Amino acid sequence: MRVLALYNIKGGVGKTSSAANLAYLAAREGRRTLLWDLDPQGAATFMFRVKPKVKGGARKLLEGGRRLEAVIKGTDFEDLDLLPADFSYRKLDLALADMKKPARRLASLLQALDDEYDEVFLDCAPSISLLSESVFVAADALLVPTIPTTLSLRMLDRLERHLVKRRRFRRARILPFFCMVDCRKKLHREITAGVGVQPEFLQTSVPYSSLVEKMALNRAPVNRFASWSAPAKAYEQLWAEIRERVPAG
Repeated sequence: MRVLALYNIKGGVGKTSSAANLAYLAAREGRRTLLWDLDPQGAATFMFRVKPKVKGGARKLLEGGRRLEAVIKGTDFEDLDLLPADFSYRKLDLALADMKKPARRLASLLQALDDEYDEVFLDCAPSISLLSESVFVAADALLVPTIPTTLSLRMLDRLERHLVKRRRFRRARILPFFCMVDCRKKLHREITAGVGVQPEFLQTSVPYSSLVEKMALNRAPVNRFASWSAPAKAYEQLWAEIRERVPAG
């Protein structure tokens, strides 16, 4: 089982849209795929037409009082399941703080699904917290959507420094990629041309498009309702690149 986390300290950078499209593409290939919506805003949950409710809430789920299998829901797409968000997820840090080895909690929960899924995508909330540290331990790779701006690159640098300083998080490989790229902007063109050639960066960039914004309106991945479009083609290339860079678990 390969665990891929869509993560960034910043919000509004395309984590949910990327998680939804990549998970859909994995499932379309026949890979048994789970998308875990870890953001209390529940955007991915809404997009896949699942009720944003986890019976017993976040604490009971983390404590093992509710098995993950009992909470997972099917979606409209074959081989793609969703573990929905719940507004109680806003208290995940408080629940983790009361547990032994909180950084290993997500990894422990996901172990029970190892025979059930080939791919697990984690749609993470924008934060640096106990929950994100648990994500760092559980994930085989952190896929970091990055807008080509100075502040976004600054946050990426802070994330890389944070993980380097903490040896226990080094399992999580950082793979940033540019997202919401607007080639009409000179700064976007300059940054993608310069920074994007660095070896840790995935070479595929996802362009800015109103079609991606319409995912919430259509409640489906852009690769489903606009497979001909530039962002859909970019996500297909991105998924192919990720498969090559991150070995299956």
